Amino acid sequence: MEPANQADCERVPVNPSSVFRPEILAWKAYHVADSTGMVKLDAMENPYPLPDTVRRQLGEALAGAAIHRYPDPSPQGLKALLRDRLGLPPGMEILLGNGSDEIIQLLCLAVARPGAVVLGVEPSFVMYRVSAATAGVRYEGVPLRDDFSIDEAAMLEAIDTHRPALIFLACPNNPTGNLFDPEVVRRVIRRASGLVVIDEAYHAFAGATHLPVLASAPNVVVMRTLSKLGLAGLRLGFVVGAREWLGELDKLRMPYNVNVLTQIAADFALRHLEVLTDQARDIVAERAPLIAGLSQHSNVSVFPSSANFVTFRVPDGPAAFAGIKARGVLIKNLHGAHPLLANCLRVTVGTPDENRKFLAALSQTLDPRNG
Repeated sequence: MEPANQADCERVPVNPSSVFRPEILAWKAYHVADSTGMVKLDAMENPYPLPDTVRRQLGEALAGAAIHRYPDPSPQGLKALLRDRLGLPPGMEILLGNGSDEIIQLLCLAVARPGAVVLGVEPSFVMYRVSAATAGVRYEGVPLRDDFSIDEAAMLEAIDTHRPALIFLACPNNPTGNLFDPEVVRRVIRRASGLVVIDEAYHAFAGATHLPVLASAPNVVVMRTLSKLGLAGLRLGFVVGAREWLGELDKLRMPYNVNVLTQIAADFALRHLEVLTDQARDIVAERAPLIAGLSQHSNVSVFPSSANFVTFRVPDGPAAFAGIKARGVLIKNLHGAHPLLANCLRVTVGTPDENRKFLAALSQTLDPRNG
């Protein structure tokens, strides 16, 4: 064998900057704050665990899981249960995802042809923009109005200008918490040149849904998740829509994307859905006194919420966030995420005791004399 020549031995070193896409290198990884030892009100989770009896029954169900086998790649029984228990419209297809995040990513990958555009409103769920960039698709965000409502004229103009392949609308919106005017949403749908995705992650707290639109608008799909209902640890999201759309999207889905433990636990939870819906009602009931407590401060502006969180503005958001955290309560600092969110913070609706601790921490932070 001939010895390697000198040129082969002096290759340029290979590193991420020479291989990975520049926009990936410029990003920062999604940050999840350490909540150890704190009252955790930063991630819109259900604060209530399952009752002990139900947890024991769930443990027994999971004990029989065939973890030595691959999961069912398309669990029809679980889909049928979702249709039945959540009142999904007949004749529509369901695609399951490893949380809504995977479905968002699949949607962006599906439209990633040269020149394609993904459109959304701003501020909204950050993963729409991130997933579009991951897929190499240009993302255009249309700023909301100061009250976080859709600027209809600007939105329709953006649709006409960019002809987006994909439009994301979160109803209620995250991180603002408000529902969009359904008539405005319908006019956006009518003007759309591509697929419209209505993200109803917080539907359990909103008392409103766009599911009926599916019957008359075949270019609309509705996305939901079980995370906010109380099953965040399972990572099960799903999208409902016409078979012609979801059949194509299914080609991008990894064959075993929903693991066997999630399938069993979700099936079990849906058969005990009343436990979760009762908890959702408790959360909605707690939302009003939480908003009332925030509104007692003359220097706090509270935005309406149809979700399981409340967004509010204070004179100095970063300082208030730090002060609340120093007092053992972790919420979300939205300041810097978008100009409309200047000095805004977001708090998850917790248990009555957690909400009291948060309001006390806020009061002490805004006026140390209260501490």
